[in-house]
Amino acid sequence: MIVSVNWLRDYVDIDVPVKEFCDRMIMSGSNIETCTEIGTGISGVKVGRIDKIEKHPDADKLVVCGINIGEEKLLQVVTGAGNIFEGAFVPVAVHGSVIPGPLHGQPKTEGGVKITRGKLRGVESDGMLCSAQELGFDDKVAPMFSKDGIWILPGNWDEQLGQDFAECLALEDSVVDFEITPNRPDCLSMLGMAREAAATFGKTVRYPDTECEKAGENAADYIRVSVRSELCKRYTARVIRDVKIGQSPWWLQKRLMAAGMRPINNMVDITNFVMLEYGQPLHAFDIRSLAGGEIIVDTAKEGERFTTLDGTERTLHADNLMINDAEKPVAVAGVMGGLNSEIVEDTDTVVIESANFLGSSVRLTAKALGMRTEASGRYEKGIDPNLCSAAADRVCRLVEMLGCGRVLDGSVDVYPNPEKAPTVMARVSRINKVLGTDISREQMVSYFNGLEMKVEGEGDEMYITPPTVRQDLLEEVDYVEEVARMYGYDNLPMTLPDTSSAAPFPKDWDLRELARVTLCGMGANEIQTYSFSNDRVLDQCRIDQDSWERNFVRMINPMGEDTSALRTILTPGMLEVLGRNYARNIEAVRAYEIGNTFMKNLLEPDGLPDESCNLSIGCYGEKENFFTLKGMVCALLDKMGIGELTFVTESEYGVYHPGRCARIIARDRNGDDTELGIMGELHPDVAENFGIGTRAYCAELFFDLILTLSDREVQYRHPPKYPATSRDMALIVDEDLEVGKIEAAVKEMEAGILEDIRLFDVYRGEQVGRGKKSVAFSLTYRNSDRTLTDEEADRAHAEVVEMLKERFHAVLRD
Repeated sequence: MIVSVNWLRDYVDIDVPVKEFCDRMIMSGSNIETCTEIGTGISGVKVGRIDKIEKHPDADKLVVCGINIGEEKLLQVVTGAGNIFEGAFVPVAVHGSVIPGPLHGQPKTEGGVKITRGKLRGVESDGMLCSAQELGFDDKVAPMFSKDGIWILPGNWDEQLGQDFAECLALEDSVVDFEITPNRPDCLSMLGMAREAAATFGKTVRYPDTECEKAGENAADYIRVSVRSELCKRYTARVIRDVKIGQSPWWLQKRLMAAGMRPINNMVDITNFVMLEYGQPLHAFDIRSLAGGEIIVDTAKEGERFTTLDGTERTLHADNLMINDAEKPVAVAGVMGGLNSEIVEDTDTVVIESANFLGSSVRLTAKALGMRTEASGRYEKGIDPNLCSAAADRVCRLVEMLGCGRVLDGSVDVYPNPEKAPTVMARVSRINKVLGTDISREQMVSYFNGLEMKVEGEGDEMYITPPTVRQDLLEEVDYVEEVARMYGYDNLPMTLPDTSSAAPFPKDWDLRELARVTLCGMGANEIQTYSFSNDRVLDQCRIDQDSWERNFVRMINPMGEDTSALRTILTPGMLEVLGRNYARNIEAVRAYEIGNTFMKNLLEPDGLPDESCNLSIGCYGEKENFFTLKGMVCALLDKMGIGELTFVTESEYGVYHPGRCARIIARDRNGDDTELGIMGELHPDVAENFGIGTRAYCAELFFDLILTLSDREVQYRHPPKYPATSRDMALIVDEDLEVGKIEAAVKEMEAGILEDIRLFDVYRGEQVGRGKKSVAFSLTYRNSDRTLTDEEADRAHAEVVEMLKERFHAVLRD
């Protein structure tokens, strides 16, 4: 929001230097982008009147002007401007004066341009007539009447002839560009910033005069309004007759130019001025263009064509809110008027529209039609509907003040659901606790009153009702912020947070950290790979075409084929890392990754994808084998509170060697088996596909299942009072018999004095025969009630051997 300090002083007394004003506004929450000075760098330029214009004797495009600057002799100036006329009041740069420039299209120079007398095509010129651009104003704000030529001043300046131009027109001003956050649309207006300045400096806002004289005719006799869509909250219309189109007075033009707007004509300037003043967009229709004297607010017809004020024909959509007359659309609501209802020079009667449209609707319409205007930008952020009537009245008052029309009595106002501000309870104690302050209730009430809020209640509770323009004040915390900024952010005490209020890690993050620490302790480095995947990578992993791993979540707009889908498993990323390290001659690698995987929602195809967390471990090197990886998995799961594991042979999964792969099974609290993942030695073809020239090993675990089964609660048991005894046995069994099945069978059979069974040797060779292997176990027996005798241990051990012989055809090795 660009704010002219001189303009702001019309509403609130600011009696401090501009720098102090900016500093204090910043400390009260109004962030400032820039603060610049305008109208400076002008010296010796005078107010002049063109009394005579003669053709140049030797140049067709030049004229010789006699300029009255309050002296007996007219000043002779040669110019090529085409917009001048006798009687026009203009800025005259006399001999020795300095202007900011640029001059005749030349770049602006530091220190300005010094004007001296000279000759143009043989005719002496004692100075020059200046354009607004040559006096330092941007081309986009130069008055339309003087845009491409000399600056023609509006009104009569006879009494100021010869006076200093900059002083006479009060050109010098400070312009502050405030950064307005989306939650404060009320500050997109001069009155909004005046309220902020008044609260900051303890002043009172002077609101504009909106009272009009009685005309004897009523607006309702000329116009009817019908609102047929909920997208319009309020529509107010006023009527002005006997309109006289012309230049606006200088005081009005000056304020528009300081705010970055070009003065056009009095009617347009008045509506722009009030929009900047109140923050309420307005529009003026020529009543002759409104068929039937009727305004109908409704959505457009799909595919309808409409030409806006900028001369562009646009295709409308069914959700675009339009302003229509009895026959046709005349404006895009909240965005831009139509070319078929614009104000022209012979316009006699106008209808002033001051309406409130739903911000989201205006935004979608402006985006769909490729238009963004001052009006749409304000509607998008939200505008108080209660501003409509006041803004329309202000337009009418300015029309009377400028004498450019006759305002009819009354208005046509459609406002079915008047908006009221919510009353919120805020506690003094809570505000002080959040801010770390000790501000009294009386001081807080004074802050709220300065912001034009009504405060009721007693003691600790304050029931606060804000003005309806403050649509951001909805909860108690919003009022905490109001007290903070009025108190001054620089005055808030510095306090350290209360460490006792720190929340503990949730279980999943706690176990993730435990997994990281455990794996790092076993020499593994953590890696992170991209969450993208594709079918080609799974082909390299020898994953079947109909496997669940190919239920990809496909990217709508991928960066390339390699990133066309989200990964379903972490293994491909791990293999790429192992291959990259092997290619760089890294002799041994241990790595792990904990990351998210994604899968298409098969139950609800249109629903969100299923997202889960997996753990991948990979290694290669001289000392690495299947059992070192198994040891890492067992140690990790034991740390996580999952100790009873079974490894089941897997020969069909293409990623791993068919004889060196196992699925990892854990038993849950209900006694049911749950598959936690898979591990093994990479298939030689897979290793080759990823450039790994040695044996490599990998495991992938479903980390979410680990979190579910994890039970790290430690239960105390008394140390055994009686000694244990152990028996060893070596069994010859079939090569394909899994050791885990033997251990499970022994544990199921003997739950009394058997305490533990551990495998300590596996042998294959000629002594046990082809297709056989020898597995050696150590069994520990103990009785918790008394000392176990050798006979009892031998008898129990013999029963175990006999059971294994019958169930697995195991032979006790001599």
